[in-house]
Amino acid sequence: MDETEFWGLVDSAREAAEGDPEDQSDLLVEQLSQLDPDAVLDFARHFEARSNRAYRWDVWGAAWVLLGGVGDDAFEAFRFWLIGQGREVFEGALHEPDALAELLDDFDEQVDGDCEDLGFAADEAYERLTGAALPELGLPAPPNEPQGAAIDFEDERELVERYPRLWERFRA
Repeated sequence: MDETEFWGLVDSAREAAEGDPEDQSDLLVEQLSQLDPDAVLDFARHFEARSNRAYRWDVWGAAWVLLGGVGDDAFEAFRFWLIGQGREVFEGALHEPDALAELLDDFDEQVDGDCEDLGFAADEAYERLTGAALPELGLPAPPNEPQGAAIDFEDERELVERYPRLWERFRA
């Protein structure tokens, strides 16, 4: 599976779910369950690599602004949700996290920004197909700490300065 196929699966599940993150997760499991186990492993590698790429302080800061605070587990679920938004939103957020103010049509912190199940869609599909747990993916270990310069999330002034567009649109 190449990158285009990966994003195609993510996009088709999101579109069919009409943007509902939980439905997207369920639909993605169904789609992946129609593939062979090796393709599911490839999907899992693509997903994990992107989640690791997004493990950055500046992306965490954007999640903090959008959700009004985010701990470790919630940031992981945010990264999964961010991948679920598709290539344009994901890559745009990694290029400039404050650009999420323009990249997101809407954001409802009660529904959006959290999709833990999406991160385990490949695990579930693989188990359905093989009866076994998803094996190690052979990727480098994720970093112990987020990449980049740390951000003081409790300093509202710093968040406003770093994320002026997100703050204006979603917190002001």
